Amino acid sequence: MAIGRPSPSSSQTPDPGAARRSSRARGIPEATVARLPLYLRALTALSERSVPTVSSEELAAAAGVNSAKLRKDFSYLGSYGTRGVGYDVEYLVYQISRELGLTQDWPVVIVGIGNLGHALANYGGFASRGFRVAALLDADPHVVGSAAAGLPVRHMDELEEIVATQHVSIGVITTPPGAAQQVCDRLVEAGVTSILNFAPTVLTVPDGVDVRKVDLSIELQILAFHEQRKAGDEPAAGDSVLDRAPGPVRAAAAKLRRAAGGKAEQAKAAPAAPAAPAKGGPDDDLSAVMPA
Repeated sequence: MAIGRPSPSSSQTPDPGAARRSSRARGIPEATVARLPLYLRALTALSERSVPTVSSEELAAAAGVNSAKLRKDFSYLGSYGTRGVGYDVEYLVYQISRELGLTQDWPVVIVGIGNLGHALANYGGFASRGFRVAALLDADPHVVGSAAAGLPVRHMDELEEIVATQHVSIGVITTPPGAAQQVCDRLVEAGVTSILNFAPTVLTVPDGVDVRKVDLSIELQILAFHEQRKAGDEPAAGDSVLDRAPGPVRAAAAKLRRAAGGKAEQAKAAPAAPAAPAKGGPDDDLSAVMPA
């Protein structure tokens, strides 16, 4: 489906921050920007089925949001739809694509060609959305020279040249966590201003560089939380849930139990406080249960 994207040979150098700066200039909230790809995915599916118009309720259901939020989001784009008709699908596809900066070609470099790097290199969804994998990079001599998705894996020493000649401004990091910050620093020094980080670590970047983090283990942990609640298992000391937990979790739980047990023993060994002297009077039998 054409959305007016120029060819890769265009002399225009892509700027991944342009769409975000444009959105900020017009006052589009970040939460709205984050939902635009969801709307675009749903609209693209409708366009491929030759659906000409869609109501806010139908589109909201397809995108997984409520219709009031969708209408509010589209108002930031200047799209209000037509009462009784809905939204023009093709126009919305173009409008959202333009807002997200998808009407031009985006060269991308992937650094770290292990299993995940290979999978991303072979992902067909990049090209269909305007993201062209310009190069695959790695520092491992056993990996350099191999191929993935028809592209040769090149050495990290070529990073700066690739970024300059291919006008790359988006980098994808799929390295082990210990190497991610160093790779990030080199990408930034080479001129990359947007980074998608798959390494399970937090990256430090200067102002003007945007980082999006994808941590699959965190998402799985959140799902595990909900699964545990649905199964009715509540985490507690000595619970059988801990017996099924990973080794580090069991070790941490055991350490907490030992610390709690030590405090209990200290409390038992402490001398008892002397009893307060009894007060005479007719209310002596009530003094233990009644406030003075």
